[in-house]
Amino acid sequence: MAGRVVQESTELFVKRFGSKPEIGGCAPGRVNLIGEHTDYNEGFVFPMALDLVTVIVGAKVDGETCKIVTSAEGTDGPDNIEFPLPSPAKPLSPGNPSWANYIKGVIANFGSPIPAFNAAIATSVPLGGGLSSSASLEVAMFTFLEQLSGHVRKDLKAKALACQKAEHEFAGMPCGIMDQFISVMGKKGNALLLDCRSMDYKLIPLADPDLAILVSNSNVHHKLTGNNNYPLPPLGLSQPPLPPLQRRVRYALTLVLLTNITRREMTISKKITVRSKVVIAILVTTLIFVFPLFRDDYEVSCTELDTLVRLALEVEGVYGSRMTGGGFGGCTVTLLKRAQLKSVSPHQGYQEATFFVSSPADGARPVNI
Repeated sequence: MAGRVVQESTELFVKRFGSKPEIGGCAPGRVNLIGEHTDYNEGFVFPMALDLVTVIVGAKVDGETCKIVTSAEGTDGPDNIEFPLPSPAKPLSPGNPSWANYIKGVIANFGSPIPAFNAAIATSVPLGGGLSSSASLEVAMFTFLEQLSGHVRKDLKAKALACQKAEHEFAGMPCGIMDQFISVMGKKGNALLLDCRSMDYKLIPLADPDLAILVSNSNVHHKLTGNNNYPLPPLGLSQPPLPPLQRRVRYALTLVLLTNITRREMTISKKITVRSKVVIAILVTTLIFVFPLFRDDYEVSCTELDTLVRLALEVEGVYGSRMTGGGFGGCTVTLLKRAQLKSVSPHQGYQEATFFVSSPADGARPVNI
């Protein structure tokens, strides 16, 4: 799928700038298997990178002006922007269109000089679908700038943190570190167990050939800029929760417990086959028992997501299903027997939904033009 997006971005660059791109960066979206809304509460999460990617291709140009075009559907405002290279006297600042703020934020936090450039963006990550299109864009841009400047970061955590800071400062979204982290760190065939407090992480094999991971997009778009998440006191503190937060805390602590069990079992289980089976058992438990907490305690679901989950659970061979991502629309994730894939999508009877199957994919990488 990445090849198609590379081709789309390359063709767009040629069409709009009249020459071929010379460099590029690619970064994936993600689906989270355990731990929504626990990353910014310093809990544990268990995401995997998707085959869906954002690609940015481009070339250096003379002068002081950067020009960027995008083929992404659903962006606000024009499909192109231009701005002068930042300087200490004239730093970049947020503005309209809002999609450009993710780009500007990454440039402002890149930490090395860059030349002026032209660039084109294409993506297969659905916007507002809860699959982290924003982090995919940020990390792809950072990777593009590494190729552009020749300053490739060896410290991958610092790269993820710079992209998170870009989203905080320029997009106005106080997100946790999970999305940027998995977009940078993802490895094919593995999910990633991440402690969002210490940022310690471990790649966990997830490669059972009989298991399929189905992502169902409700195509109800959410918008998570601003303050519509529910920050809690850091989960390591012993102070009792305030009464209005009790249900939020119950949800978050349940997710932390499950990911802690995952971490412990991965330490005990040395064989990859055993690890995969343990992970599947924990994921099934999460999908079956945590969704009601997610829906009722954290209150970030919606009718469309509830419907997709209910319909999926009616299908034989489905282990479990729940919403994934920030909520208020977006996607569900379903674990099922691979042999049952053909019977799930048609049965769900949700005409507006779109479906795709993904295995754990690689994180950010350069694009060979």
